[in-house]
Amino acid sequence: MPVVRFRTLRFFSSAAGASIVASLVIAGACTRTEPHTATTLDDDFGERVVLDRAPSRIVSLNPTTTEILFAIGAGDRLVARSRWDLWPDSARLLPDVGDGLRPSVEAILARRPDLVVLYAGADNRAAAERLRSAGVPTLGLKIDRIEHFARATRLLGLITGDSARAIAVADSVLAVIDDVRARTAGRERPTVFWYIWDSPLITIGTGSFMHQLIEIAGGRNAYEDFADASPPVSLEDVARRDPRFILAGPDGAATLRTRPSWRAVSAVREGRVLVVDTILVARPSVMLGDAARSLATLLHPEIVW
Repeated sequence: MPVVRFRTLRFFSSAAGASIVASLVIAGACTRTEPHTATTLDDDFGERVVLDRAPSRIVSLNPTTTEILFAIGAGDRLVARSRWDLWPDSARLLPDVGDGLRPSVEAILARRPDLVVLYAGADNRAAAERLRSAGVPTLGLKIDRIEHFARATRLLGLITGDSARAIAVADSVLAVIDDVRARTAGRERPTVFWYIWDSPLITIGTGSFMHQLIEIAGGRNAYEDFADASPPVSLEDVARRDPRFILAGPDGAATLRTRPSWRAVSAVREGRVLVVDTILVARPSVMLGDAARSLATLLHPEIVW
């Protein structure tokens, strides 16, 4: 019996990247092989998960794992998703069982899953325990950083019976990231403040994959001294740190440009607010390579791709 153990380490849009992922999604549906033995592993809740056979009815409650499952050719095994799982388009056709955090256990059980995959956060521990008590194998994965994505992709490939396809998906994404890192190496690294939320004001720290994307794209996070993934900060401190650029989604950028209090930050006053593609950068999944490339284009428009 193979035993796989993993722990959390405390730890779209280029045409090329999109076409690579699309081809892997299509090819993955044709190359799956079923595991011939049971799989036993410890998830990111520290719980033992035992699968006697490859699951055929999967409920995925995390946009990242839903995207991965489609990318490795296991999308036809999904029987439900959370309300936030909207890519690829095929995911929208799946029944929506509600929120991915503190989910409805009753709605999940109604789909008769033989595997539930959810985010391994404190908000989901109680639901995971109830699902396990009901006899449903439940896998908690904490995917907050790029290395977590690669690990989760390979793990889900093992569970669904196509490790080769999963490795190909993970490696293709990491190859694009490595290309972006190589192209930005040696360039000036402007400081960046990433505006996430306003009430309270939230940015990103080193615990987030978005911090990694800034560095890969040739920038320097103005809050690289904060270890949390999404720490609250003050507007006064942002002004004091005086970042060269501010990254924000379309709505956030509009807020920064129209709210008088943000005039205290020179990047706002001088028009250095860069609008990010929120579809690309919202989660650590199969479009991470395209996300890195899009940020590098914003920070270093002189790069020719």
